[in-house]
Amino acid sequence: MAVVGVGNVAVDVCRVLARSVDELASTDIADYALEQLRESRIRRIHMLGRRGPAQAAFSNPEILELGRLEGADIQVLEEEAALDPVSQEWMDSGADRAAPRKVQILQQYAAERRSGKPRTLNVRFLVSPLEVLPGADGGVGGVTLVHNRLTRTPSGYIRADGTDRREHLDAGLFFRSVGYRGVPLPDVPFRDDWGVIPHAAGRVLDVPDGDHQLGQYCAGWIKRGPTGVIGTNKPDALETVKGLLADVAAGRHWNPAAPDRESVAGLVSERAPDYFSFADWKALDAVEVARGKEQGRPRVKFTTVEEMQAAIR
Repeated sequence: MAVVGVGNVAVDVCRVLARSVDELASTDIADYALEQLRESRIRRIHMLGRRGPAQAAFSNPEILELGRLEGADIQVLEEEAALDPVSQEWMDSGADRAAPRKVQILQQYAAERRSGKPRTLNVRFLVSPLEVLPGADGGVGGVTLVHNRLTRTPSGYIRADGTDRREHLDAGLFFRSVGYRGVPLPDVPFRDDWGVIPHAAGRVLDVPDGDHQLGQYCAGWIKRGPTGVIGTNKPDALETVKGLLADVAAGRHWNPAAPDRESVAGLVSERAPDYFSFADWKALDAVEVARGKEQGRPRVKFTTVEEMQAAIR
């Protein structure tokens, strides 16, 4: 199977498909997914990146964890782990402080040439899918790849340009894990060129470098673009909340006619009668954790709204 993308989401997809059932059974994965994965016949997984190892978007802890899977060997081709002059120059410039360690990890995997476990995870670089090919059963049968070379644009962006070299990859499944883009909300400013909300430290602006829109704030990927992990989101959110609290202290906030808690709860009930309160969330959390304790797992999740409603109401 093939997973297109080398970000943390692609790593998550590969990790779930590469793990043994025993490993997954000790996690909080949904029961229906675990049952499907018990029947998995996947033996080889290809994670495909269009640029080089230095530009891979996954974090170092994530790629390290892929090398510690109980049931899968990680493999990297030496020629794809090697740095071309463009990447070497970019990395030497210090543009990404995590890149040297990332490249070191990947080159170590390439040198080790691991094998012997039931599954193999191939992490590929400098390749892009050209065509998904049909199989005899009507599903996916393979992928045609083009090999890329890196060039640098006048603005400094490192671009992957296709060459005339092609490769066929057998694959019975095809996942796309690239191209996240934010979408606008009604009456909220939006930068269509970047796919983010214009802001200053989380305060929403009417235009870049413009005026703060009273009462509007943003955090996460819609604020900075699709980068980072949970650890990145924490200081990002903290920055936004600090700005919000400073505005409240300075009197720069909305002044609704009925600001009391009961009025807010009434409005929510009117617009979404089946909403879950924080108290409901705590009750669901307790039930899920109790169900998991019976099986030696962190929790057993509810996976439908109907199940959640039945558990606490």
